[in-house]
Amino acid sequence: MSHDENSVKPWGGRFSEATDAFVERFTASVNFDQRLYHHDINGSIAHATMLASVGVLSDDEKNAIIEGLEGIRKDIESGAFTWSVSLEDVHMNIEAELTKRIGITGKKLHTGRSRNDQVATDIRLYLRDEIDVIGKELTRLQQGLLFLAEREAHTIMPGFTHLQTAQPVTFGHHLLAWYEMLSRDYGRLMGCRKRLNQSPLGAAALAGTTYPIDREQTAALLGFNHPTRNSLDSVSDRDFAIEFSAFAALLMTHLSRASEELVLWTSAQFNFIDLPDRFCTGSSIMPQKKNPDVPELVRGKTGRVNGHLIALLTLMKSQPLAYNKDNQEDKEPLFDTVDTVKDCLRAFADMVPALNANKAAMLEAAKRGFSTATDLADYLVRKGIPFRDSHEIVGKSVAFGIAQNKDLSEMTLAELQQFSDVIENDVFDVLTLEGSVAARDHIGGTAPAQVLKAVELAKEELAAR
Repeated sequence: MSHDENSVKPWGGRFSEATDAFVERFTASVNFDQRLYHHDINGSIAHATMLASVGVLSDDEKNAIIEGLEGIRKDIESGAFTWSVSLEDVHMNIEAELTKRIGITGKKLHTGRSRNDQVATDIRLYLRDEIDVIGKELTRLQQGLLFLAEREAHTIMPGFTHLQTAQPVTFGHHLLAWYEMLSRDYGRLMGCRKRLNQSPLGAAALAGTTYPIDREQTAALLGFNHPTRNSLDSVSDRDFAIEFSAFAALLMTHLSRASEELVLWTSAQFNFIDLPDRFCTGSSIMPQKKNPDVPELVRGKTGRVNGHLIALLTLMKSQPLAYNKDNQEDKEPLFDTVDTVKDCLRAFADMVPALNANKAAMLEAAKRGFSTATDLADYLVRKGIPFRDSHEIVGKSVAFGIAQNKDLSEMTLAELQQFSDVIENDVFDVLTLEGSVAARDHIGGTAPAQVLKAVELAKEELAAR
């Protein structure tokens, strides 16, 4: 590239030799930041509109700029636009094409702004739109969970601690635990949206501009709540990207936990649920296999999203104010996080309502492992025996059951009374799985009545979004 060719770059006047070809490719971002074109054009239209309102541009110049930008948008969306690495990024590609189309007026668009505040604005606009999409998909997943929880409110399954049978619960209650995780995720997502929704446009390179700009106007035109308050922070802040990535890491952690349970439950060893064939794949060598690839992939992609969060935190940890070229590296991890989260949520939102519970297998599993042992201890306490003594009595009863291969509910009254003479016939009301589940009839409990109440409250919560 000759000196003349280098001078076509917007910053080329100060340089006496062309950019090295490798450096040009190394520093360019257009291959990935071109996805910001829509938001870049919207930001430029708002900026031109404001410049005309304060007298920096004439109305004719403003109209020419807007018409030119809309033409470029149309060409990009149709695939007719040619991107150039030599123009470095999405901003310069669009500005150069605008000048080519409308002449010198195109060069006036950049008055009173810098690529620093321009890209900071673009990323906020992009992420705000993506958050809105993700919020809707997250809500769709929660709706699917409520549908399934309501259907399975009476389905008994073992509850686990340490992956050991602990106490009986209902499948609906278990699904509502997933729902609660996602509700917290939704709150974090909306909090992130609120904090990012302020406009950096007008901060220029780092110190603001000498032109009589109206930052309130551009903020309003772009749907921001208000302009940012400090120009140095405006161009260098990427907290919103990190906060979104932190939300995404927690969301993916929750989806991964659910995925792990789905993988376990679809195995022959559990056989609790069946995934429809459209969410599974087969084996190239074992014809009997039906692999739960969707939850496995979601579980695997969690590490990828966690890595992006660490990448963004590391990117920012040593940067002095204000903008640094390091921040070009914020986009690829952010973009991939957005794409991954959207895909995983879509997969789960499609899959969850289609889950089929094997009620017989769940019930049979709940009968194993003495899951009503705590109910027997509580029964003894109500009969006046201190809890620690009750604990020991039940422990001996369980040991007897293991030796006799009998669940507590399968023992005779005489067999139970050998461990405590306060035990009477009414003990069988609490030793059944149905009695154990129904007895936990309080807010947050696993009783079917409480599960159905929780579903109705959750429906109201989602309807209010």
